[in-house]
Amino acid sequence: MDNDYTNLLSGRFTIQAQESIVFGQPAESALAAEADRYGSKRVFVVSTRSLSHLENSPLQRIVKALGSRHVGTYSAIRAHSPREDVIAAAAAAGTAQADLLVAVGGGSVIDATKAIQMCLWLGLDSAESMEPYQSGAASDIRREIIPPPNPIRMVTVSTTLSASEFTSTAGVTDTKANAKQSFTHRLLVPRSVVLDPAATLETPEWLLFSTGIRSVDHAVESYCSPMANPATEAQSLQGLRLLSHALPKIKADPSDLKARLEAQFGMWQSIAALAAGAGSGASHGIGYVLGATFGVAHGHTSCVMLPSVLRWNAATNSERQRALAEAMGAPQQPAADLVASLVAALGQPGSLRAVNIKRENFEEIAERAMTYAPVRMNPRPIKSAADLLEILELAW
Repeated sequence: MDNDYTNLLSGRFTIQAQESIVFGQPAESALAAEADRYGSKRVFVVSTRSLSHLENSPLQRIVKALGSRHVGTYSAIRAHSPREDVIAAAAAAGTAQADLLVAVGGGSVIDATKAIQMCLWLGLDSAESMEPYQSGAASDIRREIIPPPNPIRMVTVSTTLSASEFTSTAGVTDTKANAKQSFTHRLLVPRSVVLDPAATLETPEWLLFSTGIRSVDHAVESYCSPMANPATEAQSLQGLRLLSHALPKIKADPSDLKARLEAQFGMWQSIAALAAGAGSGASHGIGYVLGATFGVAHGHTSCVMLPSVLRWNAATNSERQRALAEAMGAPQQPAADLVASLVAALGQPGSLRAVNIKRENFEEIAERAMTYAPVRMNPRPIKSAADLLEILELAW
């Protein structure tokens, strides 16, 4: 008798090519131990100017701990990881003959370092040379990312809650087109991740909390995704529980390392569902446009869009949204209201007006957002730019 698979849930759960996640330890000693474990002798660090200008930031402590293994630092990665910064950092790492890359910073630094790996693997030396390898490249020029034997890999020390360190996709901005692009290969994911809550202490409050809401967005949209399954659902809800509990505690007591580590676990679990194969939705897709085209900070895109996307989607997935509300500790309240209240409690912007987006920008935002896959995977189908205009009005 043939088995009938007609009514079975089917799909794929992707396991990332990560070897370890080290948590609750000083970043400098944990990183030195990881470098030893990998036999690395020439370690190149990638970071931002903001960290390099501090006297005793995680960047300085890590460089000191690396000692003679440290062969250089590129500390000029800008927001949204412009291609030009990726190429410049790759050239510096190549000149230094690095055998391990270390990203110290938030999502822009981590995404840039993922792409730096690719540039070193393939010998890319200009922003234009990256074009054939991005996921949306035209079919006549598209090329596959093929690493060499024993390719250079990376380790991360996170200073925000963006969670880029748990995925194999690098989000990079093409500054000529003002568009966010993705570069994907299973070995782009960091080989090791170091989660040290103390590494977030110097992070500006607005950046920490806005990226925390970005991780809330990962949890919410992955749980509501049509591609969610019982394995990813558990990760999404656990991530949301941890984040909604920890973020207000950090706001009340910024020195609370236990709450910061709890938030780091929350961002990890939230993004794990996406990385495993659950999709995101319109909040992410619109956010790509707000960031790459209009310069809105990565986390702020989620602060201003997620509540409105939830409200627009409620006609389709009210049962899912009740589970989200339960995870946030208030099952009788609308999930959109709970997220909006969390955004407000953390002192983050809650509308498009608050991030300097004008109504006259709506049509361009909607048209550009329609080109992004997360919009096409939204749980309530988005059939045209007119649907996106309705969401943008809700966020106004």
